[in-house]
Amino acid sequence: MPPDDSPTSDRRSVLKAAGALGAFLGSSGVAAADGDDEADAGATELLVGVSPDVSDVESAVDSSIVDGQVVHTNEAIHYATIEFPENTPEEAKTAIEDALASVDEIEYVEENATIESFAAPNDPYYGSQHAPQQVNCEGAWDETFGDSDVTISIVDTGTAYDHENLAENVDDRIGEVFVGGGSDPYPRSGSETHGTMVSGAAVGATDNGTGHAGVSNCSMLSARALDASGTGSLADIADAVQWSADQGVDVINLSLGSSSDWHTLRNACQYAYDQGCLLVAAAGNSGGSVAYPAVYDSVIAVSALDSHDRLASFSNRGSEIELAAPGTSIVTTTLNDGYTRASGTSIASPIVAGVAGLVLSEYPDLDVETLRKHLRQTATDVGLSAAAQGYGRVDADAAVNTVPDGYEPENPDYGDDDDEEDDTEDPGIDEVWNDDESNHVELEGESLDRVAEYRIEGRGTAEPGENANTDPDDPYRDIATTDGEEFVVEGYLGGYVDDFHITGAVTDVETNVDLTAVVNGHAFDLRDLEGVGDWEADDGEPQCGDETVTASAEGSLSGRWWGGTDSYTYSLRTADPCSATVALDGPDGADFDLYVTLDGRSPSRWDYDESSDGSESDESITVDLEGDEELRLQVHANSGSGEYEVTVEERGR
Repeated sequence: MPPDDSPTSDRRSVLKAAGALGAFLGSSGVAAADGDDEADAGATELLVGVSPDVSDVESAVDSSIVDGQVVHTNEAIHYATIEFPENTPEEAKTAIEDALASVDEIEYVEENATIESFAAPNDPYYGSQHAPQQVNCEGAWDETFGDSDVTISIVDTGTAYDHENLAENVDDRIGEVFVGGGSDPYPRSGSETHGTMVSGAAVGATDNGTGHAGVSNCSMLSARALDASGTGSLADIADAVQWSADQGVDVINLSLGSSSDWHTLRNACQYAYDQGCLLVAAAGNSGGSVAYPAVYDSVIAVSALDSHDRLASFSNRGSEIELAAPGTSIVTTTLNDGYTRASGTSIASPIVAGVAGLVLSEYPDLDVETLRKHLRQTATDVGLSAAAQGYGRVDADAAVNTVPDGYEPENPDYGDDDDEEDDTEDPGIDEVWNDDESNHVELEGESLDRVAEYRIEGRGTAEPGENANTDPDDPYRDIATTDGEEFVVEGYLGGYVDDFHITGAVTDVETNVDLTAVVNGHAFDLRDLEGVGDWEADDGEPQCGDETVTASAEGSLSGRWWGGTDSYTYSLRTADPCSATVALDGPDGADFDLYVTLDGRSPSRWDYDESSDGSESDESITVDLEGDEELRLQVHANSGSGEYEVTVEERGR
């Protein structure tokens, strides 16, 4: 039977239309569930997020509503589902939302939207596999095929857990049902194949003389949160993530997504991450921006590569991409003990999840943050942009055969936050930090009039102490350090720099001489790296606008039902930020609004620092900056539909 706080068949319905939840199939509405008994079209649902300080979620919500009924609560991630008749007028729905949003104990209100799997066309089963070889599984398998003590939860459609090449890796608990009723997470029809294909990629039995080779022999739990059509309600998916975490799984795979940000899904993912689960999610298959939940900081976003390490044409891309994996024509399991080829970020994500399982099998005491960092550091740069590959293609051999930084399984203090103090003399570095889009190094040298910021982009091929490539026409050349002080950066260079430390000082700033960075033995001229900042001497008082950085994004929304929303994050990039203007250019005849927060929290119509909500779709907000802000933007469609562009112009002194 489902646990007390798990969804049951008599209370769950699927919202048929939910704004921008096209799940990357190019529509502004949602794909409705098929006509089986798994979805009740006769009701509309809202999810109400309640403050963690509230001890009784149901009472807090029930006392705040006049119409509607509380049909489900989740105390772990603090939300309740309220249900209304389908014919509830729009004015009444708006009044209900406004009334709930005015209650201090309530943090958000959002529709119980439908979220889809990232299914893609399949080719007939033929030929040999390329994915395990492409991510170098053979070297990892020399050490481990995966330990059954490591468990991967597949939050998806049902899984054919009795498949000849899955059964031996299925956990004794099998799984749980969150959509459609019952307690058996087995596919309900011959078209419900997605979960079985995803499972086969991550935990298809290896070295057993049967079928294909999955990435790992780790254990699997099936959390059936998507129905036979590949769609599931926001609440069902959030409950499945929370349940998986409470089961103590090590990795959660999410080959599903939405084009919109949802508080309930974000909170569920953060809950699981805080419980020590590594969450891995598909980036999406529309060729556009990265999907939710892959966007969230608590989740690894995975893009798809073809067999030649090129970005798959369908793969979404963006600054949130963390790792890449093979995602075209992947051999995997399907129903009736069958095998097929599958393509999509849906199939790339479980490959990363499987590699994570191999790493945990070899290093069982690894905490989730170190595991995540280790997968980044051991990834292989395949020559794509950071927006396409993140840190690179996941590499099972390197990840398993490289001891993670600081890993000491016999050390009882391993994983503690109380590290010994670093007695290294301060070399004059102002600050070093990471953000959502890239890793930045902020330097302050003896001759600098002000701080300059650089995004480190490039690749080196030289061994420590060598200079292998000095071709002046090669953008990835290694540049030898000559005179002057060196910057020594300890970490990984290849689109991103991680875990770096800088020593030294800048010399000859006014003439830009010997501005070099030495990264893992590779020396780079800072002048050749993309960045912002003025290295010239500044004789006058700096003015706001002396330095300008502009970023933009495009999207499409519909104001149908409660309206659609898209959310964005912008991290400051000028050396001395002083102001920023956020501008929205929306479609004619539509009413789009713009909301901004400055402290990194998610904005909404009820929670924002600045807003521009006129009756048209062209909006603008200008804010003063101190330099420590993180801008979050929300574009909300009230009415009308179409494409928009949102632009941030940051000005610095």
